[in-house]
Amino acid sequence: MAKNINKISAASLLIALGIIYGDIGTSPLYVFNAIINGKTIDELLIIGTLSCIIWTLTLQTTIKYVILVLRADNRGEGGTFALYALVRRQKKWLVVPAMLGGAALLADGIITPPISITSAIEGLRELSYFHEFGRNDNMIVYIVLAILAAFFFLQQFGTASIGKFFGPIMFLWFLMLASLGIYHLFDDLTIFKALSPYYAIEFLVLYPGGFWLLGAVFLCTTGAEAPYSDLGHCGKKNIRITWVYVKACLLLNYFGQGAYLLANHQGITITPEIKRQLGINPFYDLMPQNFIIIGVIVATTAAIIASQAMISGSFTLISEAMRLNLWPKFRIRYPTEEKGQLFIPGINAMMFAGCVGVVLYFQDSSHMEAAYGLAIIVTMIATTILFANYLVAKRVKSVLIYTFLVGYFIIEAGYLVALLQKFTHGGYITLIIGGGIFSIMYVWFRSRKIKNRYVEFVRMEHYIPQLQELS
Repeated sequence: MAKNINKISAASLLIALGIIYGDIGTSPLYVFNAIINGKTIDELLIIGTLSCIIWTLTLQTTIKYVILVLRADNRGEGGTFALYALVRRQKKWLVVPAMLGGAALLADGIITPPISITSAIEGLRELSYFHEFGRNDNMIVYIVLAILAAFFFLQQFGTASIGKFFGPIMFLWFLMLASLGIYHLFDDLTIFKALSPYYAIEFLVLYPGGFWLLGAVFLCTTGAEAPYSDLGHCGKKNIRITWVYVKACLLLNYFGQGAYLLANHQGITITPEIKRQLGINPFYDLMPQNFIIIGVIVATTAAIIASQAMISGSFTLISEAMRLNLWPKFRIRYPTEEKGQLFIPGINAMMFAGCVGVVLYFQDSSHMEAAYGLAIIVTMIATTILFANYLVAKRVKSVLIYTFLVGYFIIEAGYLVALLQKFTHGGYITLIIGGGIFSIMYVWFRSRKIKNRYVEFVRMEHYIPQLQELS
């Protein structure tokens, strides 16, 4: 099997695009939107945060996950629990970061569909004739809830029939991202200064409250764990090749958004009122007015694919947790004959209720951004701990292990502190969801340990006559 998924072909590369990059691929919908919220547009803000985005994607996604963590495959499978299975014999306490990472990933699976789909649908606000009709009766919320209801209802039938379209659609999505970005690159050529890490450092040092904006910058790398989680579906080579295309398209779009903001909105303070009056949305502003409907349809489709990847990943995660005795036994159904496809009705219902709750509570993607990101940084920190122990098991030189551990602890601790500022603005929702899931895992794990103390193993041959009589 490992040999087949590592085989490189146009079909396998398209599959990788469709399965893996939905979450990180839809991040341009909301990253700059979160960055400029309440801020005055100037060169230090735009170039500084863009430089932070470039180096966050490079350090977290490219180096950590695509180059390093992908090496830790458990018989071709990846993910938090697959990594834990490789190191659990080393130290007993490693079950704690494994459970924390798994719980945070499930919490992220509840927040990703609402923010991705809402951010996509909000493009309708860019249409002049939608303003009167849409703003007064929460039309955006109704559309998002209808999509979520249909999306979770269809989970029980599997994705074998429509899954084959995911790759081509995501290919077109990334092509659209790159094209829109290239179209606006020449709005302000100073944007290319952001390639230098100097401007990221300058921003963090000089911009008032610049460090706290790392919480918004971090949204660009949500979904970075997907290449490792879906390793068993695509293979390392396909993941690494497709990431080159994906990263190039993402960066081109971010460059285009930055250049457009500098050229058209410099000096404007982006308050909620100004945002509504001028219809400012950094992603949809890149589109001509007559292309917005098509853009919204493509963006919504990409957001649904991103959500599908998260939901499928959550089902797989729970099934792995059940095998490791970290989650209560739930009924699993296999809706198709496709390898790896499964459906867990209980988890599907729980996630649907969670997604609807998030939409009704926050109502707007700019408010959802406050709850987004905290879960993923916890997963990343857990992966750092587990992967460092994997390196110890592989007898990698101590200096390299400590360089990895210390370097990523500093980076991820910085993001964690910045994201914790969002706690009172909605981040507590993430911690409540993740904390609840972690509690279930921990209680189940401890209760299994207690039960095992009273389990006595006996020789079967003494009981064969009785079993034969019973049968």
